[in-house]
Amino acid sequence: MTAPEENLWLATVRKNPDHSQNFAQRWRTLAAEGQDIFGEARAVDAMAARGSRILDAGCGTGRIGGWLSEQGHEVVGVDLDPHLIDVAREDYPKAQWQVGNLAELTIAGEQSEFDLIVSAGNVVTFLSEVERLPALRQLRTHLAADGRMLIGFGSGRGYDFDDFEADALEAGLKVHQRYSTWNFHPPTDDFLVAVLGRK
Repeated sequence: MTAPEENLWLATVRKNPDHSQNFAQRWRTLAAEGQDIFGEARAVDAMAARGSRILDAGCGTGRIGGWLSEQGHEVVGVDLDPHLIDVAREDYPKAQWQVGNLAELTIAGEQSEFDLIVSAGNVVTFLSEVERLPALRQLRTHLAADGRMLIGFGSGRGYDFDDFEADALEAGLKVHQRYSTWNFHPPTDDFLVAVLGRK
């Protein structure tokens, strides 16, 4: 599978206008059924001092950043889908949520750098080919000097792990650790959880 020429999330929503609503309802249903939907958030929390400043990049309905805000962290979440941001604002009012494309990410104010940045749920594989490097550069811009970034996505989705690492290096980031799960199991070929920092 080659890199997409168009942002896959926007393409999907264009083809199916109900996609965002269905996506949001799926997560609410899983939570109501008692399913554990916060594994990635717990992994981030384990790496963060209490009260850390955390950016949820591609936050969707806010399930990760929202949970982290409830643990006392200062969270900003960004997603390009306005409906998902509305859901995040309703379900997790302690965090700050904003609509935006990661390739054009701008967070203003004194607190524009983050101790941790998380991008889960295959977000980077939804980016079009021309959005990938700009998104990584923008994320690096908002990463504190000693901050860490966690990005997780599966293989076979048009973004080879080696290509991702090359893009990260070009964006001024370095992969420090590689895992295959958000529970930090050793690397495999089917899923990557990368821990990055500034070069």
